[in-house]
Amino acid sequence: MATTERNFVQKVWDFFCSLKLTIFLLISLALTSVIGTILPQGPLPPEYVAEISPIKLQIYTKLGFFDMYHSWWFIALLYIFSINLISCSIKRLPHVFKFITEPTTILGESLRNSFSLKKELAISASVEAGRDKLAEFLAKEFATPVVNEHNGEYHLFAQKNAWCRLGVYVVHLSILVIFVGAIIGSLFGFKGFVTIVEGSSVSSIESRNGQQIPLGFDLRCDQFNVTFYNTGSPKEFKSILTVLENGQPVKDYTNVRVVVNDPLTYKGFTFYQSSYGQATEGGEHFFTATRRSGGAPEQFALSEGGVATFKDGTTFKLLETTPEVRQFMPDFSGPAARIEVTFKGKSPQTFIVLKNYPEINAQRNDELTFNYLGSNAKMYTGLQVAKDPGVWVVWLGCALMVAGIFIAFFMSHKRVWVIVSKGHIRMYANANKNQAAFQMQFDTLADKFTNLKI
Repeated sequence: MATTERNFVQKVWDFFCSLKLTIFLLISLALTSVIGTILPQGPLPPEYVAEISPIKLQIYTKLGFFDMYHSWWFIALLYIFSINLISCSIKRLPHVFKFITEPTTILGESLRNSFSLKKELAISASVEAGRDKLAEFLAKEFATPVVNEHNGEYHLFAQKNAWCRLGVYVVHLSILVIFVGAIIGSLFGFKGFVTIVEGSSVSSIESRNGQQIPLGFDLRCDQFNVTFYNTGSPKEFKSILTVLENGQPVKDYTNVRVVVNDPLTYKGFTFYQSSYGQATEGGEHFFTATRRSGGAPEQFALSEGGVATFKDGTTFKLLETTPEVRQFMPDFSGPAARIEVTFKGKSPQTFIVLKNYPEINAQRNDELTFNYLGSNAKMYTGLQVAKDPGVWVVWLGCALMVAGIFIAFFMSHKRVWVIVSKGHIRMYANANKNQAAFQMQFDTLADKFTNLKI
């Protein structure tokens, strides 16, 4: 029984140490990340729900594709990958560490024949004098050597950048640190949304699951501005925000300009400019209606959804407004309103009234000509809010990864052996990577070695 159990444990250990498992996990993580890029994450837009079939929607939802990076199977892949990295490191690190701390200082005959970089020189001085001269030479030109005597010969060993062999394990550690930061952010962080009307403030935000989360401070929108391209699409929209503590503006966080890709961060909360619109409450839109039969124009004010009734029974309803109509009507610009007019005894008519083009409004042959004068309605800003306490851990992992990759790919472990025997000096050298570049360094060292007078 003991033997069987040991074999099973050994098989499990070999499985987690397998390079094939590493490759499989990397490919799986890459492919699933593509899914998270293609499919929308978080609350689904209504237009997407309308386009996708109910069966696909149900399958994708059960598989967690719409919140993929928090799904149980994606987290499981990360856990298995972490175990794989730790197992591989535990299995190979002791051997590498021993190779670094206990190098081969005495070079046997079999190893001498395996090196392609070697140089031989005849000497007339004594073995001891050659040893001392070469020890001084290596310390000056390469690194301080370790000197050993073996079978009447002196073996001088010098090495540089031995610790660079640990670069790959620094990369392994960095990946684990990044995973830890991501888990911290997943457990203790959140993402949410908030809308703030100009001149007002909020003290809480709404998370993706609809939960109200207090900020611990107030955030006020002092002003909102939006500019448009000629096509009518927004060119830039920005919010001027102020952070309030106990009702008082916080220094350095007053009248802060927030635009897309330039957020505001305070006490771990980051506010990103996301959307905007015109507030439907607390604002009015002003119109005039002029009868073609003559008479003074009638003036009135309505909120969106409001209705006005004329003396003859005609009703006027304000459906919606826009600060820039060009995105809907490319030939026109400026504010506009969509209205519904029901003349007595007739069916409702829906049309658009332009603020900057009263002559266009007059081209309709209706009994009443409507003009849109503008609005005192305020704008609101929509802000995405994120709090991720693990972000600094992730940045630490990224820094470790950069350092580890630099060490692993741009540094090499260089070793030089010099064997001093009666009448002969032989030099051997090796580098664990980029042997061609090290050969040039070795050739320079060998030329100086040849010019030694011993």
